[in-house]
Amino acid sequence: MSTISIILPAYNAEQTLIETIESVQTQTYSDWELIAIDDGSTDNTLNLLKEIQDPRIQVFSYPNGGVSMARNRGITHATGEYIAFLDADDLWTEDKLELQLAALKNNPQAGVAYSWVVYFNPERNQRYPSIPLHFEGNVYADLLLTNFLANGSNPLITREAIASVGEFDSAFPHCADWDYYLRLADEWPFVVVPKHQVFYRQSSGSMSSKVDDIEHQLLKMFDKHFTTISPVEYHRLQPQSLASVYQYCAHKYLEYERDRTDVDQAVQKLTKAIRLHPPVFFNDYNRSLVRWLVKRWIVTRISPRPKPSILS
Repeated sequence: MSTISIILPAYNAEQTLIETIESVQTQTYSDWELIAIDDGSTDNTLNLLKEIQDPRIQVFSYPNGGVSMARNRGITHATGEYIAFLDADDLWTEDKLELQLAALKNNPQAGVAYSWVVYFNPERNQRYPSIPLHFEGNVYADLLLTNFLANGSNPLITREAIASVGEFDSAFPHCADWDYYLRLADEWPFVVVPKHQVFYRQSSGSMSSKVDDIEHQLLKMFDKHFTTISPVEYHRLQPQSLASVYQYCAHKYLEYERDRTDVDQAVQKLTKAIRLHPPVFFNDYNRSLVRWLVKRWIVTRISPRPKPSILS
């Protein structure tokens, strides 16, 4: 039995899979098992997994069920005292498992260790680190306002914590990780490794057509927490939580803007955010977002031609 079980869901991941697994194989902490769940891939993903010669890697293939079901299936095969999740297009630094495990052992009351994230887009040769945050202990209120873990490849979680909250909720495919972290935070302290260790891949492809669906899922997820999970003392944060949803959607409409319709949508979402929580207008991030938005609104009225991403 290995100390750490790593669950890797993979669906049509042939382009990134090997690099991701290599970032596990080069870990300075080597007592791990990797449970790769092929989620009904139709490309060469399953063959690539089967060709890897490493006794620590187990491969299981299922019909397509989505990332949440793949993670849940992986949990049933896990034998480790600690469990990590890694998406098939993300990467870890070599010391990710070592330092997160040390953080949990040094804080035995904690159920989750997380690190800081680097966002990267290899297609554009872009890389930028997340803002360092030091949320520790009871982080439930902080998570209601922002998913500071950022993605599903970040935390190392104790088996006891996993058992206490159960499975990922497949009703929220776009935000199942955030929902899961909130459920963990409701019961367990978190501890941070103050280092950028998780590389989160961002695609250049259009995402604006998905934003409405993401918004719907986020609103549904927060409704679940504020009506059935969150203690009453956190209910005052609901307007600010919903404002963060609309702020996020405004950013996504601009980031993947195709035409003036997306700019108009960004205006609507940011307006909703400010109405729900007026102080959101005054933070540095949103002042920058407003400047981007005004610039894009003017440009799209002059010329309807598409433009490069605001991240370029």
